[in-house]
Amino acid sequence: MPKVVIVGGGWAGSAAALAAKKAGADVILLERTDMLLGTGLVGGIMRNNGRFTATEEMIAMGGGELFNVTDTVARHRNIDFPGHKHASLYDVAKVEPAVKNLLLNHGVEIHTQSRVKDVKADNNKIQAVITDSNEIFEGDVFVEATGTAGPQSNCTKYGNGCAMCIYRCPSYGPRISIANKMGIEEMIAKKADGSYGAMSGSCKLHKESLSDDIVSRLNSSGVVVVPVPDEVKEGADILNKKACQQYALKEFIENVILLDTGHAKLMTPFFPLNNLRKIPGFENARYEDPYAGNIGNSMRYLAISPRDNHLKTIGVENLFCAGEKAGPLVGHTEAICTGTLAGANAVRYAVHKELVQIPIQLAVGDAISYVKEQMNTEEGLAKKYTFSGSVYFERMQKLGLYKTDVKEIRKSVGSAGMTNFFNNKV
Repeated sequence: MPKVVIVGGGWAGSAAALAAKKAGADVILLERTDMLLGTGLVGGIMRNNGRFTATEEMIAMGGGELFNVTDTVARHRNIDFPGHKHASLYDVAKVEPAVKNLLLNHGVEIHTQSRVKDVKADNNKIQAVITDSNEIFEGDVFVEATGTAGPQSNCTKYGNGCAMCIYRCPSYGPRISIANKMGIEEMIAKKADGSYGAMSGSCKLHKESLSDDIVSRLNSSGVVVVPVPDEVKEGADILNKKACQQYALKEFIENVILLDTGHAKLMTPFFPLNNLRKIPGFENARYEDPYAGNIGNSMRYLAISPRDNHLKTIGVENLFCAGEKAGPLVGHTEAICTGTLAGANAVRYAVHKELVQIPIQLAVGDAISYVKEQMNTEEGLAKKYTFSGSVYFERMQKLGLYKTDVKEIRKSVGSAGMTNFFNNKV
């Protein structure tokens, strides 16, 4: 039985671990903190716009377990908010235990508080990874899903950025790039103004710090839209800093848009607290994530690995990548898609079977291929891509890949020869 070692337990790493296990491998998942899911601990939006299509494609391809988990812990389903249709909002407090139990029940060996600090290699082939506690985990093939956020110094290095301490607490040690340890030169994404990195598109407010009326409306409908008075309105330049360009709409400047994920998800990278508290209902508002929400948000996409459309890292013989490591394809859905393919192909590599690319007549396959092309250009690396809006959602619609009829999506997956592909042992 081949041994696959996954480094990083976010949505991408969890998906890779599950896919590799289902393909027949012995799977070890290493996570530097005490919980899985990374940004999934503070995210919560699923199935909005083209993510519905991608989700149903993955379910039809046999890679749907993690999507089903988010459905079971959803606080709200089929809701609309500006620029977005048929979204689901999962409970950020309940999702991680549910995902961990799913992986354990499938036989994935999970090691939390296991930060990989180094690699053992023979030329360009990894033999093992080494953790802070000097444990050595040998493997036939490795998947890197460590994300692309940097250390605490990035809070000030890139202006008003942050390291998202709520899920990347420095007490667990900084993220280490496996590809970089192997001598691979990684790419850094830029914002529209040419500066490095990209911010998350939202903050979390402590729900109970808001007015009773806002809390009640959030709990009942999942969405609250409050007009922002002109005297406290932020400038349009804030939209250019978002990694999540699907939320870079004028409605997100003219209004405070809140979504209920357990916390109150504020759909802007940051908002000066003194101004926020001038808005009726927000007089006592406080930030839950990031703690720097008054001045800035996470700096990400600082370590993207070169890769092919099988998600194999170029330049290392037995390393695959997923999630943000695989390019500026933004979001939980996107991470699950890339993680699933990387995990499945890792096993295929280990047993000397032909690697698989998801056909481009499917939205998931087209996105993986298109983003690879774009991230190899300076202009493309300055943009962010997602099934739910902006550049890639526009492409989905233009190519006729955006579909909401589940039967039609299943038919497309069947025509591509991918039905239940990820349920088959290699």
